[in-house]
Amino acid sequence: MRKTVLIFSLILGIIMSINIFVMVNMLYNNPDFKGNDVLGYAAMVVVFSLIFFGVRNYRNKQLGGYISFGKAFTTGALIAFIASTIYVAVWLFYYYQFVPDFMDVYTRHVLKNTAAAELAAKTKEMADFKEMYKNPLFTILITYSEVLPVGLIVALVSAFILKRKKVEG
Repeated sequence: MRKTVLIFSLILGIIMSINIFVMVNMLYNNPDFKGNDVLGYAAMVVVFSLIFFGVRNYRNKQLGGYISFGKAFTTGALIAFIASTIYVAVWLFYYYQFVPDFMDVYTRHVLKNTAAAELAAKTKEMADFKEMYKNPLFTILITYSEVLPVGLIVALVSAFILKRKKVEG
């Protein structure tokens, strides 16, 4: 299991990390950039589908075509956790070394796309978020919360789909 988890985690972590660079550069280089949360999470589900293929690979190549729900979920969750950890580590390095002004740029972006009636509340919310983001532990937790839940959901669905009990007979 270890080899499968590591291979699929590394591939997934690298793809997600490349996405960080693309999205941050779009935010910095295109002032009219408008994100789309639905599209972003849909793309994340597609990327996390590598978990399905990792669990299937493990089931078919190392377990003779059979895997319990628990083992399938554990394998998928490990892939999601390690890939998310890679994503978090890359973001922390990139943020602190190359884009330490990210929260200022992001705040301007959010406020630019906020309706006038909500501007005062959103300005305070972003100021509070920026202050919390100064704490590295908060930064780590918020970054994990962006990706890990999606990965765990994909791991859960993959485990339901891929579980296959050996028929004794």
